[in-house]
Amino acid sequence: MDLERLQRRLGYRFRDPGLLRQALTHRSAGSRNNERLEFLGDAILGFEVAENLYRMHPRATEGELSRARAQLVKRETLARTARRIQLGDCLILGAGELRSGGQNRDSILSDAVEAIIAAVYLDGGVEAARSLVRRLLGEEIASSAPTEQPKDAKTRLQELLQARSLKLPQYEVVALEGDAHDQRFTVVCRVTDLDAETSGAGSSRRKAEQRAAGAMLDLLEERKAG
Repeated sequence: MDLERLQRRLGYRFRDPGLLRQALTHRSAGSRNNERLEFLGDAILGFEVAENLYRMHPRATEGELSRARAQLVKRETLARTARRIQLGDCLILGAGELRSGGQNRDSILSDAVEAIIAAVYLDGGVEAARSLVRRLLGEEIASSAPTEQPKDAKTRLQELLQARSLKLPQYEVVALEGDAHDQRFTVVCRVTDLDAETSGAGSSRRKAEQRAAGAMLDLLEERKAG
């Protein structure tokens, strides 16, 4: 693990390298890990992205800004950022995670990015952390277009049902498979007023719910066309 090289990629030098080491330590490697830092970093990241979007897009609505922020701070975006700075090479993982390729997993990479943001905040203050966010995600933030962000399937389904004065959909996890680091959720979406039920699966409950909602939208469109 070359912390010196990583600090050059981050554009920040730690006064306390122990904070950086903790930010890189997955829970599988010990009790002094990055989970608490991840919690703090998530909040700092969300604030900095939100402020940038607010200032850059004065005509965007609250909903448009929220969807743009969600795209910028989601797991896949942060994992791409982590790979760009070769963060996986520096992670401290337990033996099991190493064997299963945890250094390449989106969830572990994205969590480490958030933890590093928090570590920079604790080491150098809020401006240092905000500057880091801009260096890591500046290109993505600059190219964001809130007015062009599509609404997700759950939002579109909710708005469709509200427009018809129908009850909102219900989501239920009906199956959970796989190990803790590689789970697969199956969710059922029910619209009782229309006697309709669909399902969706994904690597997280959120993804499974979105897919179930998308299937429901397709079903309702088919019924309308029929």
